Amino acid sequence: MSRFIAYETREAAYAAVSETLAEVIALDLTKQNFVTVSVPGGTTPGPIFDRLSACDLAWDRVRIILGDERWVPDTHPRSNAKLLRERLLVNRAARAKFVPLYVEEPTPEEGISAVRDRIDAVLPLNVLLLGMGEDMHTASLFPEGDNLAEALAPEAPSVLTMRAEATHEARITLSASALNSATHKHVIMFGEAKKQAFEAAKSLPPITAPIRAVMENLTVHWSA
Repeated sequence: MSRFIAYETREAAYAAVSETLAEVIALDLTKQNFVTVSVPGGTTPGPIFDRLSACDLAWDRVRIILGDERWVPDTHPRSNAKLLRERLLVNRAARAKFVPLYVEEPTPEEGISAVRDRIDAVLPLNVLLLGMGEDMHTASLFPEGDNLAEALAPEAPSVLTMRAEATHEARITLSASALNSATHKHVIMFGEAKKQAFEAAKSLPPITAPIRAVMENLTVHWSA
C-alpha cells in the first residue's frame, strides 16, 4: 500500500525528497505541456523548497498549489502562501505559476466557489508532497474537522472548508479525492511519534486517521 524509506538524518531526507520531486516533475514535463504540483505548508518543507527552487526545470510549465491553507491573506505570518513565496517561488522556480487557495472574502465559505473553480482548472495533480501530524491529519483533513466526512467521500469536490478545534483559523483543504489524483505521492515526517502514528493509522478508518485515505501508492520519507 505504501513504501517507507528511513534516513539516517533529516538533512539526508531533505536532499533525497528534493531530488525525487525534481526528477518526477522533469519526467512528467516530457509527457505533457503543464504539470501541477501540490505541496504542504508548515516549517518542515522549507529546506526542500530551498533546494527545489534552484533546480533547472521548465518552471514556466509548472503550476504550484497548496494542499491546504489557513484563511488569511498571503501577507499574514501564518499564511502557507507566504512561505511558498519566500522559499519555493524564488530563484529558478520564480517562473512557476502559483494558484492560491485564498481569495479576498471574509470567510472560506464565501470564497470556496471561486477557489474551487481555479483548482478544478489545474487538476489532476502530477506530484503531491504532504506532511502528517501526530494526530494523523494530513493537509487540513483533521480527525475532528467539521467537513471531514464530506472531504473523504469519493464524490467530494476538489476543495472544501474545514474547521476544527485543533486549528486557530478556518481552513481550506484539498479533498482526499483531489490528493489521490496525483501520479506521484510523497509524505515527509520526522520523529518517532509520527512514525508510530503512521503505523497505527494503517489499521484505522480514515475518519479516525485521515492519512489512511491517501496511503495507496504513497512513499513515506522519515527520519528521527
